[in-house]
Amino acid sequence: MTPPLKVLVIDDERPALDELAWLLGRDPRIGEVLTSDSATEALRVLQDLEVDAVFLDIQMPGLTGLELAQVLSRFKVPPPVVFVTAHEEHAVDAFDLRAVDYVLKPVRAERLAEAVRRLVDAGGAATASGDEQIPVERGGVTRFVSRSSITHVEAQGDYARLHTRGDSHLVRVPLSTLEEQWAAAGFVRIHRSSLVSLAHIDEVRMQGGKCTVVVAGEELDVSRRHTRQLRELLTTRRERSGP
Repeated sequence: MTPPLKVLVIDDERPALDELAWLLGRDPRIGEVLTSDSATEALRVLQDLEVDAVFLDIQMPGLTGLELAQVLSRFKVPPPVVFVTAHEEHAVDAFDLRAVDYVLKPVRAERLAEAVRRLVDAGGAATASGDEQIPVERGGVTRFVSRSSITHVEAQGDYARLHTRGDSHLVRVPLSTLEEQWAAAGFVRIHRSSLVSLAHIDEVRMQGGKCTVVVAGEELDVSRRHTRQLRELLTTRRERSGP
């Protein structure tokens, strides 16, 4: 059983800070709730204490929540961050900072409970788990998709469409950025307009000199220039995994 989490809540508005701390305190998965009304004070707290997660407002005077998250990301063991904000336009920035979740104000108890579940599932160390949570928006609602569930990615101009088994999501991130950031997680370019997760490749087909891969039941073209690299990567992956 996962031990209760110790969390730090940061918000410069006292009513919002008190309400969030109260809601978290009611959750049996939370053991201790610390509070701070500024990013500067929060840094002093974090110098003396270790916490399992930080719930962080974005719009604050002085050091903003996004700036504080950047500082926390440079800690030897960065605490997982959940943004709690009234501003949904910062979801892409949350993606860059590898936030565990992005909760919009006014905070609903059931939505906050989902954020706590994500923290517990990540073992209280989401940023060290290697499985990023990607913010996606649909119908004005922001939620997060685990990178490990993404089968392949298609370029759509300055956007990218993330495909999971049975669903897809459009994000405002260029394919070239994802190629660079996700290479270590097993995503590889197979075409000028697509990346694929090696872990989700079900078949590799060669016919008439043309290479395709089957991912989640969908057949994707592999360009000639990327065919050799893909086959070498798959061979290396198979050798490492053993018979």
